[in-house]
Amino acid sequence: MGLITETNQQYYAGSQGFIADGTSVSFTTSFNTNLVLGSFDPLDVNYSLNNFKLYTSTTGLPESYTEFTTSFTVVSDVVTFPVAPADGLYIVVQLKILTGGKYGQTLAEQAFGQAVEDNYGSYQYIKLNDAIDNFMVGYVGEGKILQRAKKSDVLFFAKRAVQEFSYDTLKSIKSAELTIPPSLTLVIPQDYVNYVKCSFVDHLGILHPIYPTNNLTTSPYYTQIQDDTGIPTQDNFGENVEGTSLTQERWHAAGGQLLNAELTNNREGWYYDWDEYGVWSYQNWGQLYGLEPQLAQRNGWFNINEREGKLSFSSNLVGKLIILEYVSDGLAFDADTKIPKLAEDALYASILHSITSTRAGQQEYVVQRLQKDKRAKLRNAKIRLSNIKLEEISQVMRGKSKWIKH
Repeated sequence: MGLITETNQQYYAGSQGFIADGTSVSFTTSFNTNLVLGSFDPLDVNYSLNNFKLYTSTTGLPESYTEFTTSFTVVSDVVTFPVAPADGLYIVVQLKILTGGKYGQTLAEQAFGQAVEDNYGSYQYIKLNDAIDNFMVGYVGEGKILQRAKKSDVLFFAKRAVQEFSYDTLKSIKSAELTIPPSLTLVIPQDYVNYVKCSFVDHLGILHPIYPTNNLTTSPYYTQIQDDTGIPTQDNFGENVEGTSLTQERWHAAGGQLLNAELTNNREGWYYDWDEYGVWSYQNWGQLYGLEPQLAQRNGWFNINEREGKLSFSSNLVGKLIILEYVSDGLAFDADTKIPKLAEDALYASILHSITSTRAGQQEYVVQRLQKDKRAKLRNAKIRLSNIKLEEISQVMRGKSKWIKH
């Protein structure tokens, strides 16, 4: 059987239609997306949890559908009415989509959301549960390397493999668009593991890298209040009293100009030129000579405040729109537990090696062979996911022969 189970209408428009026969009360949907029903009543607070809307029409003609808000239930993607709909009634299940769909007659009736968009491109992935089922069929049983294996063990090692793959093999980089508030701090995303890059966005939508402070400054983990002799003070419960960080306060107060020597009242050696906003203005020339490389830029800096779980930025970035790119481990949310099909074989090899290597009395040559197989398939997965194209390599190589004149 084919692996694609959705129709074009289901995939692109996010809708599936039925025609009632006057006797059936249940209608089974076949989306790749599971239906979520909080409530059928628009006045219920849980109604906003729905990821779809239900419409009916007596004619099936455009602009003849109305939202169905009378009692119905959803269990395992099956929509069930309390009584059988009338014979010939047109029924449409519309997943929420950014455009709102084409069935609602008013803004309130339209199905605004992004359940449909979340499913776009899903064919390139395999769900973790499906991968585990495939492993149990292909690698566990009589006459195979694993005569028997608990599904709980397979699930554990599969999750561990996904975590390790997410760090340096899978395309698990996420990005968040945020605005830096006057406090100059942003809370670290909920599924954050490590940052990849941080940039601010200018008025043209171009990214400008924001650099980590490294040894320029730091966010102290302990900010204990001391007495006149330098001894930390304690509260009534015997715990050290923590205060605000003076280092952070001074860092936020210091403008980037004070660090890279842009701020000066003496404009000798300056010249007029177009700035990044297209304004003809004074520009500094020669004032940055001899600066440390990490200071010789004006994009700004950021550092991670481990004590508060926040990102801290330099004062010249206040109010700017930034893009934070970071790595997650692929297990934070249910939607994340999917693996690119290009890495599916590497996942099976990793699970097989992990289970075999932890078994008592397992022959070492078998473990070594499976380890080599795991490494080889992981290398293949990295090459496949790198998505390097010959035309792109050729374009880069052509650029190597250019002379940089100015």
